[in-house]
Amino acid sequence: MGLDLRIFGDGELNEIFIEWLVDHQAGENIRRYGRLWEYYSNPTTETAVEGECDSARGYRQAQEMGLPARITGAIPCGNFEQVGLRRAPQIQRKEVVIENAIAWRINAMVDFLFGKGVRLVSPSPEPSKRRTLERILTAVISGNGGVGFFQELAVLGSVYGFVDCIIRPGEEWVMQSRPLIAYQGEENAEAIEAAVQKASQIALELIEAPRALPVLDENDYRRMRYFVQHFRQAKNAVAPGGGWLSRLVGGAAGDRRQAAVITEILGPTAWQRYEDGELSAEGENLLGAVPVVHIQNLAQPYRYEGLSDVEPLIGLQDELNTRLSDRASRITFQSFKMYLVKGLDGAYDRPVAPGRMWCTDNAEAKIEAFGGDDGSPSEEQHIEQIREAMDKISGVTPVVAGLLKNKIGNLTSGVALKMTYMGMLAKTLRKQRSYGEGIRAILRTALELLDRYGIFPTTPEERQVEVVFPSPLPEDTAERLQEAKAKLELGVAPETVLTELGY
Repeated sequence: MGLDLRIFGDGELNEIFIEWLVDHQAGENIRRYGRLWEYYSNPTTETAVEGECDSARGYRQAQEMGLPARITGAIPCGNFEQVGLRRAPQIQRKEVVIENAIAWRINAMVDFLFGKGVRLVSPSPEPSKRRTLERILTAVISGNGGVGFFQELAVLGSVYGFVDCIIRPGEEWVMQSRPLIAYQGEENAEAIEAAVQKASQIALELIEAPRALPVLDENDYRRMRYFVQHFRQAKNAVAPGGGWLSRLVGGAAGDRRQAAVITEILGPTAWQRYEDGELSAEGENLLGAVPVVHIQNLAQPYRYEGLSDVEPLIGLQDELNTRLSDRASRITFQSFKMYLVKGLDGAYDRPVAPGRMWCTDNAEAKIEAFGGDDGSPSEEQHIEQIREAMDKISGVTPVVAGLLKNKIGNLTSGVALKMTYMGMLAKTLRKQRSYGEGIRAILRTALELLDRYGIFPTTPEERQVEVVFPSPLPEDTAERLQEAKAKLELGVAPETVLTELGY
């Protein structure tokens, strides 16, 4: 791939290093982060060839890659982007049980973090402009999926450990340097509506970890000099040519769908887009900074990547699936009575079963019964201990999902609820700080874009948006109103009380 980086005007931007990122680091990212996503989503694929797999179910799941060959009858090969399996010699596939204990924990964390949405508050001291700013902020988020944007943000961050968001101006903005109507105050309703409409055109593009190739400052890993993303993009076109013979040999038309390899470089002053190694587009960046916001899921010192919620659970997930599969095999073998016949003539022609009489002259003849599920307490304890270990590592207990096993006290008490959800609330609070700061940075960048393009002027102080997270716990409305009334009687400002109530 031939790179022409003169538009960036940076003599220190190394073309060889960017090509190394695309050629080598991108493949490593796919192998590492693809494994995390497969363990979260656990997709199902049909078995390729009839007779290749002895499983009657006819499909495999991604988490089977972590099971031993004595259970699956196959040895994993390849990587998680392209799952490969080869049959283990002289080993028959047994009962495979997959309990995806990772996915429901990740989803529970996302529900606690963004299940009730967030509230965006402008710090502008002028009431009219504050209302307009909050309308603009809401338009930016609504134009990118609303609450769904926050949930996608949290899912990608929880799985990969971090998530990057590119803030792009609307396509119409680039065509005109100044708006037709400039904002002049609350009385100019037409200009306000135009600003809100243009704010909804701002694109917030979430970048999954396998595509992200940041170029960081050598002396400060927290400072991003450039951002490169590299991925394969499917086209709405099919490769030309191919009659009935080519379709017979090459497969269906879906196998010939065209795709392009995209490489995009974002810098503080310009950007470039390469398609299949050729420069397809470039332009100026008016923002004056790399338009990318980096959010760590949980802080990890001296690393660009944050801590993933999936990675520490992979080993325990494999052990849980292994023991569940072993138990299923034992139950299958022992779920019915079997008989061992010795010294009886004709046993092959007439099956031995309860209630059937046999007679023989052989004094040594006998029928022995075996099988039946006698249970295995140590096996059940081991499985339960694995689940408890996953609870401790993730901080998400079955109580979060509404599964109550034992008597845990008076759940109508706020203190009892907080004690029950202590681990989950602590992790949620940490995430509220990291994701909250990330959302503030995204919205600050969006407001700065509106200012740079002359659509809606703001000062740096007015761009300091406040992100308010509601309490994830169920609350008694009457109790909260009584508490608010008591605060008002003590002299707390009404604005503060209304903010705490969510108004």
